[in-house]
Amino acid sequence: MSKQELAYRTIRQRILEGVYGPGYRVVIDELARELGCSAIPVREAIRRLEAEGLLEYTRNAGARVVTIDQRQYVDVLSTLAVLEGYATALAAPRMSPRDLVPLRAFEEEMQRAVEAGDMLRYSALNRAYHEAIYTHCPNRYLVAQIENAWARLDSMRHSIFVLLPDRARTSLDDHRRITDLIERRAPAEEIEQVVRQHKLATARAFQAWIRSRAETGERVRGMAEALHTS
Repeated sequence: MSKQELAYRTIRQRILEGVYGPGYRVVIDELARELGCSAIPVREAIRRLEAEGLLEYTRNAGARVVTIDQRQYVDVLSTLAVLEGYATALAAPRMSPRDLVPLRAFEEEMQRAVEAGDMLRYSALNRAYHEAIYTHCPNRYLVAQIENAWARLDSMRHSIFVLLPDRARTSLDDHRRITDLIERRAPAEEIEQVVRQHKLATARAFQAWIRSRAETGERVRGMAEALHTS
């Protein structure tokens, strides 16, 4: 593994695991010393992560982990709804009965997570479920855009289902319906619409949660604070 690749993977993993939280400043010289390399591969890694939307670089502040506010969160999730809907429609005809087995297994695991009230576990399974579908999508550029959108959401170290446990239960019903549609070879337009609405329902639930907090006079914290799970 090259030094640049090592730096890239190290920074990216720390962002996604929450070690580097929103707004965290990545000090190039310190990381270079830690990894035993010059500053050049670290800078190259930072440029890659900027392109992925995980870091932002300003002249005076240097490289920092991005923060995403409530509006941006909804925007990214709404975009993901469109992308995953289309990707699922493209993937469905290429999925065999064997490919549906892990989807059913994820559904069972999600059911157990809901019953146990383990919303963080549910969130991880939710992502794995959708990933198991769009991996069959033949449009690799589309898949790359989906993964970038997920990474943008992951950079906040959040689980929307922690805030909205009721949404997890209805989301599970959506997953079962999606698997059923793929299994019976439903029309692509129907699959795309169901997946899109599945994601948009989560965005709407979050917006309703924000409104309810405002209506009761509670101070709505920023996304990074409200959804931070570490």
